[in-house]
Amino acid sequence: MKNKVLCGADVIKRDGYSFEGKCGLITNHTGVLRELTLTADLLSEMCNLVALFAPEHGVRGDRQAGDDIGFYTDEKTGLPVYSLFTEDVTEAEKILSSLDTVIYDIQDVGARFYTYQYTMTDAMKLCAQNGVRFVVLDRPNPLGGIKAEGTVLERDYASFTGRFPTPTRAALTVGEFALMMNETEDIGCNLTVIPMESWKRKMYYDDTDLVFIQPSPNIPTVDAAFCYIGNCIFEDTNISEGRGTTKPFEMIGAPWLDSEKIIERIGKADGVILRPCSFIPTFSDYKDSFCHGIQFHITDRNTFRPFETGIRILDAVKRTHKEFEIYHDIVYLLGNADVFADDFNVNSFLEKHRQRVKEWQEYSEKWYLY
Repeated sequence: MKNKVLCGADVIKRDGYSFEGKCGLITNHTGVLRELTLTADLLSEMCNLVALFAPEHGVRGDRQAGDDIGFYTDEKTGLPVYSLFTEDVTEAEKILSSLDTVIYDIQDVGARFYTYQYTMTDAMKLCAQNGVRFVVLDRPNPLGGIKAEGTVLERDYASFTGRFPTPTRAALTVGEFALMMNETEDIGCNLTVIPMESWKRKMYYDDTDLVFIQPSPNIPTVDAAFCYIGNCIFEDTNISEGRGTTKPFEMIGAPWLDSEKIIERIGKADGVILRPCSFIPTFSDYKDSFCHGIQFHITDRNTFRPFETGIRILDAVKRTHKEFEIYHDIVYLLGNADVFADDFNVNSFLEKHRQRVKEWQEYSEKWYLY
């Protein structure tokens, strides 16, 4: 049986909330109530909502990764939309700074390299500088709140795909992340988080009765969000991470990949079956080219370690294929440059970072809301 969960937006609809002065909303297509009406519609009745602010992929989630989004008017609400994911954010920052309250309502996926959370913390910094109140309407972490994994980012490798020294998978809700970063990064924002009701840390998104709306074009399912933790690293290699297929991040491949040999080298992986497959991407890497691939069939989310599985596959491909290329920018996804070391050993790498993640997670518990 599904667990009934109220997101922060549902809580304020039921209980009411006093928003001060002119308000702006940072949101996208996932900013909805239980019945799938827009949070923007609710807020237009509850407060003086004067502007929307868009993250990567736009307010409606209809832009591909990395697309520059300029100013436009949202047709459904009639509100001006200012992009926070563009080369020139001057106008957006000017408007945001002039408000009394900024509200954030976006579904995250629980990965360090997912950019929505940095759109949030960048806005929090600007609000702190201008005395603007910031309110986060909390939502579930699709991957649950129990298991953190991956690497803890080293500050030398900070970017918009990893701002702070957090794990690849941090096991925090976006509200908890905001509270922790506000304090540990000395943002100093006048921050309020509206918690969910009845969400538990052990819950994956589809353990709730909430409808899963894909947070971005290439995260169509909860399983894709799990696989994203490990397979996003292939974005900075010459292996396709499955964009342009019906299973992005659940399939990876290349025309030259020997899928069966790689799977044999990996051996049995906990919580997942790796199966040779084939696909032809309709866009992105290897567009219209036949690829030999590996499909990830998750059998047990509690034991599946997506980051470990992904890095073991990367290491196996590196040792198997002279065609394989790892691009320098992978350091920003991994949060370190270890993979380029001459003496790189995947087992030592995983053990070192496993301990760092454990220490970080124990420290992060003081910001838990659930």
